[in-house]
Amino acid sequence: MRFGQTYDVIVVGAGHAGCEAAVAAACTGAKVLLVTMNMATIAQMSCNPAMGGIAKGQILREIDAMGGYSGIVSDRSAIQFRMLNRSKGPAMWSPRTQNDRMMFAAEWRFMLEQTENIDFWQDMATGVLIENGVICGITTSLGLTIRSKSVVLTSGTFLNGTIHIGLKNFGGGRTGEKAAIGLTECLNDLGFESGRMKTGTPPRIDGRSLNYKCMEEQQGDVDPSKFSFSPETKALKEQRSCYITYTNNEVHDLLREGFDRSPMFTDRIKGIGPRYCPSVEDKINRFSDRDRHQIFVEPEGWNTVEIYVNGFSTSLPEDVQERALRKVPGFDNVKIFRPGYAIEYDYFPPTQLKHTLETKLIEGLYFAGQINGTTGYEEAAGQGLMAGLNASLKIQMKEPLVLKRDEAYIGVLIDDLITKGTEEPYRMFTSRAEFRILLRQDNADERLTPISNKVGFASDDRLRLLDKKRDASKLLSSFVDKTSVAPAEINPYLESNNSSSISQKVKLSSLLVRPQISLSGLAGEYKVLGEFMKDYGRDIVDKVEIDLKYQGYIEREKELAEKMLRLEDMIIHEDLEYDQVKSLSAESRQKLKKIKPRTLGQASRVSGVSPSDVSILMVHLGR
Repeated sequence: MRFGQTYDVIVVGAGHAGCEAAVAAACTGAKVLLVTMNMATIAQMSCNPAMGGIAKGQILREIDAMGGYSGIVSDRSAIQFRMLNRSKGPAMWSPRTQNDRMMFAAEWRFMLEQTENIDFWQDMATGVLIENGVICGITTSLGLTIRSKSVVLTSGTFLNGTIHIGLKNFGGGRTGEKAAIGLTECLNDLGFESGRMKTGTPPRIDGRSLNYKCMEEQQGDVDPSKFSFSPETKALKEQRSCYITYTNNEVHDLLREGFDRSPMFTDRIKGIGPRYCPSVEDKINRFSDRDRHQIFVEPEGWNTVEIYVNGFSTSLPEDVQERALRKVPGFDNVKIFRPGYAIEYDYFPPTQLKHTLETKLIEGLYFAGQINGTTGYEEAAGQGLMAGLNASLKIQMKEPLVLKRDEAYIGVLIDDLITKGTEEPYRMFTSRAEFRILLRQDNADERLTPISNKVGFASDDRLRLLDKKRDASKLLSSFVDKTSVAPAEINPYLESNNSSSISQKVKLSSLLVRPQISLSGLAGEYKVLGEFMKDYGRDIVDKVEIDLKYQGYIEREKELAEKMLRLEDMIIHEDLEYDQVKSLSAESRQKLKKIKPRTLGQASRVSGVSPSDVSILMVHLGR
């Protein structure tokens, strides 16, 4: 940091949201200061050492397509790659990497330090500076005032964080790190509403003390792919295995013995925890009819024996954790590095934000990540990217970028938060997206790289790479559509896959629409196609196959999106007085006054607003 300098953007917090915010702002020309309480924990994977997964993998691909760094860092630090849900339709395919925790953080810091326009400062932000309703900087625990044109808050679980282990609790934002004090109080004094949420993490254990012969081995993909669309990264050649084991009734009985010392069941924890990632004690309490729960044994890296016990998140006392773990198959002689714990922290209901993630109350102030009530690295990183990008665009007096629900999972995520709010940690799922056939992981670059390039974020090189991919896809698609195959050449393959044989020549494209038939399978049997395809990567092959197999569904979803998104063109002015729209229901009026939707489409998604209320608003707006 240069003392006395006024920055364009100050990013508070260097977790996944903060890192992407800094990159997005810096790469679009803003002078950025990244403020973190500990330079040694930049991009720390606070919970499991993995990136992606169901819907999260789609978000990570979108971040990469926009020009963010998470995909590249994930590839460079990966120890295993798996494409989840391959047995389902392509809308459900979700890439996931197991990562080396230390490599991940080191690679992120290296890339940040190599990015022009980013300065660093190790300190705690204790407040924000406001002049005439506009942000102008922050104050810190060292008594400094640092001025800026905008501020992005990405405070994670650190705002007044409290760690719980059994009946013990102490301040902290992460084990071994202190909580952030002062910022919540400052924001509350400015008129912001805040609340409390809770999350948790499992014990970390010594892998040398486990008996892997008692577990199911879970290997990576035989032919692994990668996250980033960029040629800067390569697919893994070697991978580390994960393992699966299960709890049992004996484990559950031992855990129940500690319930009288559980912060969850003694009302010491007031914050609401994540519904879809409950603690193990919550699982055996809520699902008492189940006699076992799955445990994923995940290595923390290439060169460490540390193991992450995914599925055993807990805040029970240390002795209870150990006794219960010893009854898990393969864990008889387990040694614990550190116990699991729960953490409560402050968040700010996201209905207080605009779609740009700028606060409605203070101009130039943006929130991103767990401060908005979300959970997960990917959800945080996606928000951080959009907040940093919009902060930079605002300073340059350019139009903000808001991704629509049919353009990106990131758009769905932000729209859900802003429109519906959340009272529990929000996690993205494919089911939350109504246009998920359009929002596949394989086409994120097609959807978002041109949009990002227009605002100066995604590079011209990325755009040229996309053009090459499109050209290659068109050539392969045209070949498959025009080439016919004779019965003798293809019937053996069709019959071996329980697909009806043919009696005359047919186009390859007509065979490809059959559910049992794949393009790679056809290429393996039909030499003409195999020869044509030999220089095509799997990304091209997958794209052509998906476009052909699901063409009807894709077109139908596009039409539906166009119909639904017409309401997005109907702008509602911020100064609309809903009390004057007499025909609106009382609940609708109350919700609309609080949310202040930007468009009629957003208004239609507000909880409590009925179709008749939308029609009334449409009439009132002059349609």
